[in-house]
Amino acid sequence: MINTIKYNAVSISRALGFILVTAFMVACSSNNDSTLEIEESAEGNTEVVIDDLDFAPTDWTSETHSKDTDPNFDEVFDDTAVKRFDFVISKENWSAMLANMTSLYGTFGRSNGGGFSDEDPMMVPAEVFYNGKQWYKVGVRFKGNSSLSSTWQSGILKLAFKIDFDEYEDDYPQIKNQRFYGFKKFSLKNNYDDKSMLREKVAGDVFRNAGLAGSHTAFYTLYVDHGEGPVYFGLYTLTEEVDDTVIDTQFSSDKGNLYKPDGDAASFANGTFDTDELVKKTNEDDADWSDVNSLLTALHDGTRTTDATTWRTNLESVFDTDTFLKYLAVNTVIQNWDTYGRMTHNYYLYNSPDTNKLTWIPWDNNEALQTGKQGGALALDFSDLNATQWPLIGYLYQDAVYKAKYDTYVQEVVNGPFNMNTMQSLYTTYATLIEPYATSEISGYTFLKTSSDFQSAISTLKTHVSSRTTAVNNYLK
Repeated sequence: MINTIKYNAVSISRALGFILVTAFMVACSSNNDSTLEIEESAEGNTEVVIDDLDFAPTDWTSETHSKDTDPNFDEVFDDTAVKRFDFVISKENWSAMLANMTSLYGTFGRSNGGGFSDEDPMMVPAEVFYNGKQWYKVGVRFKGNSSLSSTWQSGILKLAFKIDFDEYEDDYPQIKNQRFYGFKKFSLKNNYDDKSMLREKVAGDVFRNAGLAGSHTAFYTLYVDHGEGPVYFGLYTLTEEVDDTVIDTQFSSDKGNLYKPDGDAASFANGTFDTDELVKKTNEDDADWSDVNSLLTALHDGTRTTDATTWRTNLESVFDTDTFLKYLAVNTVIQNWDTYGRMTHNYYLYNSPDTNKLTWIPWDNNEALQTGKQGGALALDFSDLNATQWPLIGYLYQDAVYKAKYDTYVQEVVNGPFNMNTMQSLYTTYATLIEPYATSEISGYTFLKTSSDFQSAISTLKTHVSSRTTAVNNYLK
């Protein structure tokens, strides 16, 4: 039996109110230990039924809603402002989302020892409001893996969201190819485990300022109305999606293979090739993984130890080693443990059509700019790295030519995009910008225990950049 969740488009107007089906949220605003119990069908299934098809998208303009406009980065990713999103989700759909989360991660506010889920949370249609305009039937869902489960089981409703503006275009032809100032989709990240709320933003800035492809980011507050008016969910970081505008605007074409590896195959250790773990985000119907297989073959070829020149030539024919070494220098200088070298996830590989080489793209940087967990961030000389387990780092660093390039990039990072004085000033600027929004987050929707946690975290970031400059100088000696 399936629980059928119906909604009416009119019912999600901001003017109407509902009896809150999840009354626990009221208690949650003053008590982080509140829990949620939701009954489901025996099969644990929930389904959103689409109806009320004849609405008119009256706020639609070519500039704001159409696919026929270039992405407006200045409007959407403004580094000088904190902007605001409002989500309006019917009480039925909100209840369905929470029930689905319970089925995936257990009772809200209770730790069950679980971590990842193989299944994404359910998506529902919502109305999105920004700057006085409405976007219609936008697909929204919760997102994340261990961060999502940890937030949920901690009893915190400041959950990250995935937003897709034309997810429901087949059901509603009037929103076909709906865009948000030229963008199809975003991640709205909740700054999990980051009391400064700056790491995702600043790390992304540093990567792109170093000349690497990567997501633009910006600060947004989020208010969610799920039946009784807007509730402040807190300060978020809006993040550009790699499989949307990143490959479209930062490469010559978006037609190449884009991969988001996750699992043992993401390590590129010998014998780990697995197409199920080398997840395609473009050209999914084309069962061809020859490019990533060629990278694995070239990386482990015996010429690495017998004829390094030939090995480098063959490797560089399928992999943009220069971009990877630059990325590696940035990632290691700023410190980022939750990615390749410690964890088998949080990066993309794109086979750029103009070079036919796989290019590295960083992703998910909320754990950057700190020594970190899980053994901590890697040493600048990778003395704490198992080279055979992480050969893209280990084998390239063991090669004298590639090591020299890496060392050059390390110096460039602290001279340029991660210059100590520049970063200290940037931290001050961003902290001043977001402090009123960060320190006004409410209990049950925040990772801060007190407002002083925020300033303490900013001080830690400033100390960190100074310590990394010293570490680089010592390494290069």
